[in-house]
This record gives sequence, structure tokens and C-alpha cells, in this order.
Amino acid sequence: MKEFQSSDIRNFALVGHGASGKTMVSESMLSCGGVVNRLGTIINGNTVSDYHEDERERKISIHASLLHTEWKNKKFNILDTPGYADFIGEAIGSLRVADFAAVVVHAGHGVEVGTEQVWEYATNYNIPKMIILNALDKENLNINEVMEQIKERFGNKVFAMTLPIKVGPGFNQVVNVLSKKLITYQTDGSGKYSEEDLSGEWKEKVDLLHEELIELVAESDDSLLEKFFEHGGLSEEEMCTGIHAAVQSESVTPLFATSGETNVGVSHVMDFIAKYGSSPVDRKEVKGINEKDEETTIALDNNEPVAFVFKTMSEPQIGELSFFRLYSGKIEPGMTLFNSSRRKDERFGQTFVLNGKNRDAVATLHAGDIGAVVKLKDTHTNNTLCDYKKVVALPKIEYPKPNIHAAVKSKAKGDEEKMGIGLAAIHEEDPTFIFKGDPELHQMVISGQGELHLMVVINRLRSKFKLEIDVSEPKIPYRETIKANGNSKYRHRKQSGGAGQFAEVWMRIMPLTKKDDEVEFTQSLVGQNVDRVFVPSVGKGVKTACEQGALAGYKVMGVKVDFYDGKQHPVDSKDIAFQIAGKFAFRDAFLNAKPCLLEPVMNVTVKVPDEFMGDIMGGISGKRGKILGVDAEGKFQVIKAQVPQGELYKYSTTLRSITGGRGIHTEEFSHYEEMPREMEMKVVEQYKKEREAQH
Repeated sequence: MKEFQSSDIRNFALVGHGASGKTMVSESMLSCGGVVNRLGTIINGNTVSDYHEDERERKISIHASLLHTEWKNKKFNILDTPGYADFIGEAIGSLRVADFAAVVVHAGHGVEVGTEQVWEYATNYNIPKMIILNALDKENLNINEVMEQIKERFGNKVFAMTLPIKVGPGFNQVVNVLSKKLITYQTDGSGKYSEEDLSGEWKEKVDLLHEELIELVAESDDSLLEKFFEHGGLSEEEMCTGIHAAVQSESVTPLFATSGETNVGVSHVMDFIAKYGSSPVDRKEVKGINEKDEETTIALDNNEPVAFVFKTMSEPQIGELSFFRLYSGKIEPGMTLFNSSRRKDERFGQTFVLNGKNRDAVATLHAGDIGAVVKLKDTHTNNTLCDYKKVVALPKIEYPKPNIHAAVKSKAKGDEEKMGIGLAAIHEEDPTFIFKGDPELHQMVISGQGELHLMVVINRLRSKFKLEIDVSEPKIPYRETIKANGNSKYRHRKQSGGAGQFAEVWMRIMPLTKKDDEVEFTQSLVGQNVDRVFVPSVGKGVKTACEQGALAGYKVMGVKVDFYDGKQHPVDSKDIAFQIAGKFAFRDAFLNAKPCLLEPVMNVTVKVPDEFMGDIMGGISGKRGKILGVDAEGKFQVIKAQVPQGELYKYSTTLRSITGGRGIHTEEFSHYEEMPREMEMKVVEQYKKEREAQH
């Protein structure tokens, strides 16, 4: 395959809310570039990008796909990303290695929560954005309203480079503001078009817009502004340089009118990207950390290769595929690089550029390019590969915390290890999916970004790893504590056969002021009733009792324990005897001290469009939640609340159902607080039933 230098590469991520049409825009780009002869469709499941079985079944993107094509002597590396919040990690990883974001907005839906999310991530990565206003062939569109909404949310710097004419079914014409031409596309999906000069109202309108663009470009650069005032305009070369600079500084956010499904307007987006879009040269230096943990600079023109792995995927037949971006130097098969994240060597085998599942082997990749390599021994997502001469590590991708959890259990005995291997493999591919064996609750808990996310994971365990899985609601890690002081005197005596055991422990307990404090064990022994050597033994017994719980089998917290007296036997007193006595003395004292259950409370942040505010706030109150505050962000409201964890099972599903998929939320642990009495009684009763069943 042809080799491309850094300045001729365009790395961009197609991002946006779910169902905005990103995959069909990418399909149209591949069609324009001659990669495909005929447009695939989502319905038929034959697009280049959505090639996985679960994507074809669900008719949505689940994985980010790496695509490439050539256009106007430039190489396009296109990262087509999922839009559903459940798979936001794929978009975040793609934006991390992109030089700009192409934000796709559905003309019928406008700016949605997912649009805002990816915009924010792109801003955090400090990369410029362009907007593709897509699906202009759909019915009942109000383009003026959508344009106003876009400008209101993303600023008046949004400038339409192409304008749609006669939107709706049959849409096939756009006006190119830069060339001042009317473009008429063929309706066969080929992307071919004809041009003609504008006349009448459209000519006047575009002349004014062209002047406005020249002013915006001039304002972004002082030297251009001087030339603008001196000559009353800018030359074509100055305009070209100026537009590129204005896009980089985000003085101008270009917007394009398209229909991805019919390949209308897409070639003009590609023309703009080839001529004015960001290349790796625009970000020729990135910051990293050297071996001394000091900040260092990785420059595009350094000879030593530095590659960052932003995605890992296991593919049938070929095994693990590592997607990487090269930030300096060049990579060729057979090279040995150093994984600075894991301190291991990695030998590069065959290197590929991809179009979905189709792989093309390449002899060399130059700085700024994106590719994939198979079967690296011990390299994972977020790892940096570099030369021994300059050992560096690039910043890791930060993924959002999970907001939904489920407990999983293998139906077949002996499959636990197999399930562990499967869960680890899925986490390797998707770092937003997390699993954890909970020794306290004796459960394997899986966590993700939404119910659909977990469903996809469970389906993969069943299909790929041939596991039969039971899924249930995860147990809540309640805590036990006390509301009053308590005392106990417990004697342990064992005389039946063999060596005897004897220990007597006198204990008092009291609540700690802060309920989130751990158990505090002290001794205030006076005299010689108990040898001090047995104090740690009593402490062990108390610790065991606290881990097992006395009221409902949950860990104890917020209690101060004082071992103040007791008795011993000169022969039969030993470590195990005082451990047992300490354990049961604590249990007795605990049950005498007004025990109660505490439940975990989560900090919850919910972002929804204005019109759903009432429903969401009512729903939070119905879940025993407390509203802490509400902030406005454009047409969205951000609600901050505290809600008991037990009320949040599948809340992301409920939220999306209420808001039609337009609401998102995050949650993280805040504190423990006392449960309502009637709920506590149910938990205690359930515990007693389970204990009886075991015996």
C-alpha cells in the first residue's frame, strides 16, 4: 500500500448521539474513496464498519471501527464510533488519538445528550471540531430551528460551509459557500455530482455568507486582519491558510449538510478535510512522562518510535489485535519495542491498516498514522510502546465509572475459572466494563455503562466462551452498627476430651461519633486477671465477629470496643479460647446496644433535557432520594442528588426509558446512613430464613 507522510494524514473520529447516522456517513466516505462499490445499509447489516455479529443483530454500533481511504492525495483514518451511552468508552478512546472530531447531528433530533458528551470529551482533549448535520432526507425537518439550537449550544462561530436546499425525502442539493456553487448530487448513492453557478436570492445570500466567512477567518489572525483592511479582502492562498488556522484555533467551527444514507454532501465534507482539516503536524508535540517520572516532549519528527495502544480487540482466526497511533518515528514488521507501561519487550509482527474486518498489510507506518498489529505478548489498552533510547509513557485514557451492576454466576459447577477468563478477556477489550469477585457478599459483580452494555457482555460469555450464566440483582453491602452502649461477660469453657479450653472476656462497646469509622478495639485491663498476651487473641475474635456481622450477616462499622476485664485458667487458657470468647462477647454486647443496619448512599448526577425535569425529580424522590441542587446547561438540566444504592438497580434503564434515551447519569459512593426500620426488618428476616435453610 502507498506510504503517507505525516502532513498527508487525516485522523478523525466520527462521534455523536446514537442513531445520528455516523456509520452511514463513514460508509459514504468509503464509497467516495472507491473502497466500496455500493453503499451497505444498517438494515441489511452489510456496512464495512458494523461487521460484528452483535452489531448486525442489534442494528447499532457497539465497537469503534478503524477505516481508511484516500481522498485528494490524503490518507483518511476514520474512527467510526458508537453513539449509545453504554459504549461511550469506544468514543473516548477514539477521540484520544484523533486530530479532530467530526460531530454528527441528526437533523430531525438536533443536539442531544450524547452530542454534548462527545463535544465535551473532544474539548478536554483539545482537538478542533466540525459538525455534520446529517439525515437531511428525512421527513418533517425544521432546519432553522436545529441551526439555532446548534449555534445556541456551540456558539456563533459555527459556520455552514454547505447549505441544504429542499430538505426531506429526495434531498440532493447543497450550496457550497466556499466555491459559491450549487451542487446537485445523483440519487443513486454514488456520491457523484454536478456544479452550476448560483443566481437570484441564493447568490445574494451566499455572497453575504462568503464575506462573513472572510471576516471570521481574518479575525482569527492579526496579520490576516491587517491584510483584510488594507486590501478589502484576502487572496485564495491567504484564505486557505486562514481557514486552516481558524479551524485549529476554533475561531470557526465548520458545519456541513449531508445525507449519509444517500451519499449526498459527503464528498464536500471530504474535500474540506483534505484541504483544511487537521493533520498530525498540527499537534506535532505531545506530552509524556520519562523514566524519572518527569514531563517530557514526544515530537513528531523524532526518529525513535513512540506508539500508544488505544484499543484491543479479539478477532476470530487472528487473535488479539492491538490498535495504535504512532506519535513519532516509524514502525516496520520485525521491530522490537519496549512496553514502558509493563516493562517488557514486544516484537512487532505483521502490521495492518483496517477497513472494518478487512486488513491490508503494510511495510511501514510513519509518524502520525494509525494501524493495528496482531499477537503482541503482553500489551494492553493504554500501554505505550517506545524505543529503548527514549523510554516514555503517554497519558492514559480516563474512562467513566460504571453506573449499572449485576451479579453473575455460572450454572455449571467448575466453570468459575472459565468465567473468570472470559470476564478478563472482555475487560481487556472494553475497559469501561469492570468485574469484581466480592468476598464479603460472595458474588461476582459485573459493572458497565448501561443495561444494554451488560446484555452484550453476557451474550458474549454465552456465545464466545460457551458459558451458561445466571444473572441476578447484586446484593447491597449494608453495614451494621449500634445506637447505644452495650456490655457483656462471656465465658468459653471446653472440657470434653483432650486439652481443655477456658477464657472469660468482659467487654463494653459504644457507638463512634462518625458512623463511617472502622471498628476501634482497645483494652483497659487492670490487675492480673488476664495475661496481656491474650489481648491480641480477643482482638482477633472481635475482628471475626465484625466481619461476620451479628444482626444480618453484614460487616460492623462505627463501634468502639473495650476489653476491660476477664478471667483465665493457668492450664486451659490459650489463644483460641480467648479468640472464641472475644467473638461471642462482642456479639452479645452488640445485640444489647440497639443494633441497626446502615445502607450505602450514592452521589447521583443526572443530565436531562428541560422537559423531563419534573418526571426525573419526582422519580428521585420516589426512590427516597434527596435533591441537592439543579444547574442549567443550555437546554439541559443537571440534577445532583443522593439516593440509597438499593434504589438504583437498573436506574440507567429507567432514566433512558423516561427520556427516550436522552438522559444520562453517573453515580459514586457517598456515605452510609441508617435504614428505615421497616426495610431493616425485611433484611434481617431474610437473613434469618437463609440461616435456617443452611442448617
